[in-house]
Amino acid sequence: MTYTLEDYLVRLHQGQWFGWSDSKNKVYANLVIHDDTKSKPSEADCTAGVAALQKAYDDAAYQRNRANEYPSMADQLDDIYHNGIDAWKATIKTTKDKYPKE
Repeated sequence: MTYTLEDYLVRLHQGQWFGWSDSKNKVYANLVIHDDTKSKPSEADCTAGVAALQKAYDDAAYQRNRANEYPSMADQLDDIYHNGIDAWKATIKTTKDKYPKE
């Protein structure tokens, strides 16, 4: 996933507080503020905000990868019941080792 200026802006305030003078070219130069109670964020703030969103998403890749590979909760509980907690830990450790926290 790649975050955009619009992704950042929708997180700043609720409602339709902004729009675009050219909806096919959603860049800072085309940003229009519709709500008089909201001020237009600086371009630098927007750039930094998009970068922060992207970094947070990228840093959580290991979590998404692990979640896709872990057995279902039902299977994990079944594994614990039939094989014990140590066998379950070994199963989970395989995925954790494959996708370490960075």
